[in-house]
Amino acid sequence: MSPGPVDRGARAVLRHPGRAGRPAVRYVGTVDKKNALRAGALAAGTTLMMLLMSSPALALARDDGDDPGSGLNVGETLGLYVAAPLVLFLVITGLVMVLDKSHKQG
Repeated sequence: MSPGPVDRGARAVLRHPGRAGRPAVRYVGTVDKKNALRAGALAAGTTLMMLLMSSPALALARDDGDDPGSGLNVGETLGLYVAAPLVLFLVITGLVMVLDKSHKQG
């Protein structure tokens, strides 16, 4: 009997002399529940420690050399943290679309 794939429905099993057959399709990079829980717990613990270590109460004590400027009003805040990133995103998207050479012309 020669070694080779044996068709058993949707799964083909490779036969090797002296070894048990193995599935022809192998899934690479599967994550089991234990590793997922471990990674989640590590991420949650790290985040919690970072939040506890950077307490806002520490911001009440002024340091030597502090010279805070005037605060931003609502319009400036929205412009800086909402409008500017959106405009930057749209400019980059437009440049990528205009300079894209992957489509064939003609």
